[in-house]
Amino acid sequence: MPISPARAAAFEILLKVGRENSYASELLHSPRFAKLSAADHGLATELTMGILRWQAFLDYTLAPASSQQLVKLDVEVLIALRLGLYQLRFLSRVPAHAAIFESVELVKSARKKSASAFVNAVLRKLVNKEEKSTSEDARLGTIAASANSATLAENSSHPEWLVDRWVRHYGLEAARIVCAHNQSAPPISIHVYDDLALAELEQSGIKLAPGRILSSARTVVSGDLTATDAYRRGRIAIQDEASQLVAMLVGCGESILDCCAAPGGKTALLAQRNSAAQIFATELHPHRARLLRRLARLSNVRVIASDARALPFSKGFDRVLADVPCSGTGTLARNPEIKWRLQTADLADLQSRQIAILKSALSHLAAGGRLVYSTCSLEQEENEAVVEAALESASGFKIADCRDELKHLRQSRELLADDVDSLLAGPHLRTIPGRYPCDGFFAAIIERI
Repeated sequence: MPISPARAAAFEILLKVGRENSYASELLHSPRFAKLSAADHGLATELTMGILRWQAFLDYTLAPASSQQLVKLDVEVLIALRLGLYQLRFLSRVPAHAAIFESVELVKSARKKSASAFVNAVLRKLVNKEEKSTSEDARLGTIAASANSATLAENSSHPEWLVDRWVRHYGLEAARIVCAHNQSAPPISIHVYDDLALAELEQSGIKLAPGRILSSARTVVSGDLTATDAYRRGRIAIQDEASQLVAMLVGCGESILDCCAAPGGKTALLAQRNSAAQIFATELHPHRARLLRRLARLSNVRVIASDARALPFSKGFDRVLADVPCSGTGTLARNPEIKWRLQTADLADLQSRQIAILKSALSHLAAGGRLVYSTCSLEQEENEAVVEAALESASGFKIADCRDELKHLRQSRELLADDVDSLLAGPHLRTIPGRYPCDGFFAAIIERI
């Protein structure tokens, strides 16, 4: 009996994530797996993302059943065990014999035939111990009842050091909300660039719901969005609502600079909202700049391959967006592999680069202009601390209150959230994942006096 395409795809993707620091979501939507049927692609996604979300729980369960330490296992063997156990514990419709058989076959296909008996024995031992895990509602209930950072980390399969930071900075209740959000598949949000695209999506069988934060956003309820002509032609874009909101904070100007523009969602939104403006979009890596040129498809956007820490411009810009590279801890529902890769030392390295980018961006802001600094990180070192450090030695700048811009968006009916304060942390934008169904973004508005 051949290995199912879905399990083979999940196995291959998880190997690449572990060996090459790839991102599972990008691999799942790569041409390599485009020919999977809708059902197989759905199962591959469930297996891949589920295993990454619950990796610590899976390993904690596997360890007592294994005669060898997990860290000493070949990566192919460990991933096969995680695949089998995830199906045993989380997928009630998958028969135990199928989960075990295919995990054993995956090990054989990876040229680790000598470990096949070991994988079979470990998984059978776990079947005999407990056939199925609790329901998703019960697991989320356990997260909600966690009394401290240690139990919250264990119940939500997060690194304790990361959860402890969130508890100290945001409080236990907010940390519970974040962890619960990270353990479920996030909504797919889109930005629609023209109204006709909505009708086309409906005709293609795509079911949409209104956005929760923005009136111009929609949430995909069902259907394969990427197979539609509207998506292929760039008339709609998959983009988190909080990401869209950050671009809206930039406002309107005659000349706009997007410092770290790839993959281009915010650039395209800026171009749509400022159709008469000249927009310069810079990207450090030439191959990403080339991709950005193809994705933008907008006549008023000029893409330049450049390091944002040494921008090649002599003039100032009315509006600047510095959406800097960051840890991405606000996107763990979409990118769960980040929580297993990130180390505390990484935050210091990221912060130094972020400060350099922000200082460079500030030097290109014209008098009376507005700069938006943003990240998709929940970490203070990458957010408030970067803004404070960049402005410490700079004169002629002030921090503007994001509340004013959010109120303006609310009055124009672009912002749907009734409670503007729920999107704020002091003068800054701060979206908490789970409080709204979106990623965790930070944004600060800085004006040149």
